[in-house]
Amino acid sequence: MDNQAEVRAFLTSRRAKITPEQAGLPAGPRRRVPGLRRSEVAALADMSVEYYAKLERGNLAGASPAVLEAVARALRLDDAERSHLLRLAQAADGSDALARPRRRATRRWRPHPSLQWTLDAVTEGPAFVRNGRMDLLAVNRLARAFYADVYADPHNQENLARFTFLSPDARRFYPDWDQAADISVAILRTEAGRDPHDKDLHDLVGELSTRSDAFRTRWGAHDVRHHGTGFKRYHHAAVGALTLAYEGLEMAAEPGLTLTIYTAEPDSPSEEGLRLLASWAATLRTPSPAPHTGD
Repeated sequence: MDNQAEVRAFLTSRRAKITPEQAGLPAGPRRRVPGLRRSEVAALADMSVEYYAKLERGNLAGASPAVLEAVARALRLDDAERSHLLRLAQAADGSDALARPRRRATRRWRPHPSLQWTLDAVTEGPAFVRNGRMDLLAVNRLARAFYADVYADPHNQENLARFTFLSPDARRFYPDWDQAADISVAILRTEAGRDPHDKDLHDLVGELSTRSDAFRTRWGAHDVRHHGTGFKRYHHAAVGALTLAYEGLEMAAEPGLTLTIYTAEPDSPSEEGLRLLASWAATLRTPSPAPHTGD
């Protein structure tokens, strides 16, 4: 992805979200831009208008950590947005080149047997590993049953973003579909900042942008997020409504991969729903995990 274009769109979109009142500035008459003017951001960041304009044009190469932090404060970036800005700056400098893992395009990543054993040891909730493109890479039995709609259609390619935007079952599975769609795009946008050279991600974004107006609109918003913990509502075709808590854990041994576990509140209808899901999962034929073959 074009780093300068990404920087320009990201900073412009963040500036447009902040009103003068939020920044403690007078609104004044005849404002022609949503949010702050470049001159106002520059003043808040204590730098010249010319220098901030250069940054917003996409020229982050050479910007110091202090300058980036000043911009982040002026634009009121949250932790995910601040991290995204730093990654964009690293990409502009080329300083992320050595940190990026070498890719082996000929082999798909497979879970090491010990990871699959760990997932299979989680018996009371769905547990799975995904990458930043939202591919389901490894699952326990409950997760395979939970995402039965995803696995049922080969066009989804075991990818949660494709399912969310292209499957007719997604709006039933996600009662809060708009929220699920926002989260999916923010995860993909965050991954684009983490690894801007990922061809598979480029292809996925291109496919979804072409086939889904809802995706294309959200992608253009340049929103990012850390997706670590919270609650979500689902409606599973076999067991009905579920409200589940989730915890996402970054895998130290596999940078870029996330282990997620869903649980239900004790003694709740959703806990009973997970028990029913486990019974239903026991009737499904689950293939044995493939051996570990590298990246």
